[in-house]
Amino acid sequence: MQRPRFLPDNFTLGLITAVLLATLLPCSGSAARLLEWVTDFAIGLLFFLHGAKLSREAVLAGITHWRLHLTVLAATFVLFPLLGVVLKPLLTGLTTPELYLGLLYLCLLPSTVQSSIAFVSVAEGNVPAAVCSATASNLLGIALTPLLVGWLLVSGQVGSSAGSAMTIVYQLLLPFVAGQLLRPWLGRWVDRHKSKLKLVDQGSILLVVYTAFSAAVIGGLWRDTPLPALGGLLLACASLLALVLGLTRLASRKLGFNLADEITIVFCGSKKSLASGVPMAKVLFAGHAIGAIVLPLMLFHQIQLMVCAVLARRYRLRRQAG
Repeated sequence: MQRPRFLPDNFTLGLITAVLLATLLPCSGSAARLLEWVTDFAIGLLFFLHGAKLSREAVLAGITHWRLHLTVLAATFVLFPLLGVVLKPLLTGLTTPELYLGLLYLCLLPSTVQSSIAFVSVAEGNVPAAVCSATASNLLGIALTPLLVGWLLVSGQVGSSAGSAMTIVYQLLLPFVAGQLLRPWLGRWVDRHKSKLKLVDQGSILLVVYTAFSAAVIGGLWRDTPLPALGGLLLACASLLALVLGLTRLASRKLGFNLADEITIVFCGSKKSLASGVPMAKVLFAGHAIGAIVLPLMLFHQIQLMVCAVLARRYRLRRQAG
């Protein structure tokens, strides 16, 4: 039986379970150190497999549509950060300073790959361009997100030192490049086992969430986060998504894109990647309690899936109507 559109998927249920487990049974001491090591290894493996899975043909498929790609990248790495900074008085009023930091971090992340392409496909948009734009966003995000974090969040919140930059290179970039270089030999095997390797993607994120929230709970995350702030966070995430959906739709029409391209711009430009964001937070905010950093991203992830599922069906009906 097909799952109702507005019910959370199994992965979201896993995220909720990880948070509840960390709340009730947080890991500490030697167990926490062991999980940290396992998590670091899982993150490296995750980015290695991302490199091995990425088809170079897919990257080249829509690369000539430069106006569309620039529009998507501008939405991801310019519009989102601007909204995060400009709306600071409103967002901090709705949440807490720690949760606002997480909201701003969310704004600096790349777009998703799988869900962006899936929604564009359902809506009958420009799928080759979506593949190229989403892929380019993720590739650029490996470099741009740490730079933006260092620029916007450096003031007393997180250090953007040479050491953290090298950690990004060693833990994220090098495994990704290694996966790309080995794709001629591993590509077919990876493509055949995509459904099984999805467990690595989701398992590494669940590990990071559990260890992050364990440290945050021990540090007093729930004690220091009032219930109204959580309600405010829900409103902030929903409002941020609605703003970006509206602005990307308006921009695509003002710039003269056709409906298929508009669909691609709206879906690729409004997404934020949980798969990249959680592991990156683990590296970028090393030594800090990142529970409050990833909480907005986890909530935004579920909201974007539910809203875009409805929006994709509406776009598809519009396309079919002519």
